[in-house]
Amino acid sequence: MKISYSELPLLGKPVLENVDRLIAVGAKKIELMMDGEPWDDTDKQWEKLAKELVKRNVAYTVHPPAWDTNLTSETKSIREAVFNLYNRAIEFTASIGARQMVLHPGFLGSSAFSKDTAKKRAMEATQKLCENAKPYNINLAYENVGYNGQSIYDMEEYLSALNGVDTNVGYLIDTGHANLNRWDIPAMIRRTAPRLFGIHMHDNDGKSDTHRPIFEGIINWEPVFAAIRETCPDCEIILEYAPQVSIDQYSEDEKILKHKLTA
Repeated sequence: MKISYSELPLLGKPVLENVDRLIAVGAKKIELMMDGEPWDDTDKQWEKLAKELVKRNVAYTVHPPAWDTNLTSETKSIREAVFNLYNRAIEFTASIGARQMVLHPGFLGSSAFSKDTAKKRAMEATQKLCENAKPYNINLAYENVGYNGQSIYDMEEYLSALNGVDTNVGYLIDTGHANLNRWDIPAMIRRTAPRLFGIHMHDNDGKSDTHRPIFEGIINWEPVFAAIRETCPDCEIILEYAPQVSIDQYSEDEKILKHKLTA
C-alpha cells in the first residue's frame, strides 16, 4: 500500500517549506499542488525549484494548476493556454523524477454549453498530452472533476472515457467529487482497478467540495476500503485535505488506512 500526502493544506505557502513540513510529519511521497503565487514564474523559478526538490528524501507526484484552468473552456485562447501549461507541467514532472501527473479533463462552465463538445475537446487534449508525456515515461492520472452539474461526464461515461486511449493514461478517482455527484465509489474502484493509478481520498457533506478528512463527512468508507483491499491493494492513496486542516491529520489517518486496508 502506497500513501501520499497532498500539498493542498499548505496551498500558497513556499513550496520547499511545505515539502519539509510534510516530510516532518511522515510523508514518504508528496503530491505537489502547482497553484498560487509560489508557482507564478514557469521558467526560472520552476527550474530552480526542481533542483532543490530532488535533494529531498521523498518521492513526488504532480498536480498541475487546477482552480483557473479548464481544458474544455469555451474560449479557445484559454484552452490553448491551459494545454501549454499542462505541457510545461509534464516537463517539470520529469525534471523532479516524478512518474505521475494529474490530468483534469475539464468542466462545463454553464449548462448552456454542450457536454458533447466538451468531451470531444477533453479527449483531443488528452490524446495530445499522452503523446507528449510518453518520451518522459510519465503516466497521466485522469481525475473525475466537476460537480453540481459541471461534470462533463456521468459515471458510466467517465468509466469508459479511456477506452482506446494509450495506457499511460489511467484513472484517478476523487472520492469527494464522486460523492457530490452521488456516484458509486466502490463500484468505480472495482471497475477501474486494472487501470487505476490512484485515489484522491477526502470526505464532504454531499453539498460542498470541502476536502474534509476521512470520517468527517457522509461517505460510507467501509465499502470503499473493501473494494481497495479486494481489487487494488497496491493502489496509490493520496490524502487530499483542505487548507484549514492540520497536516498532522495526514499521519493520523495514514495509521487508520494501514489498519483498514490490510485487515
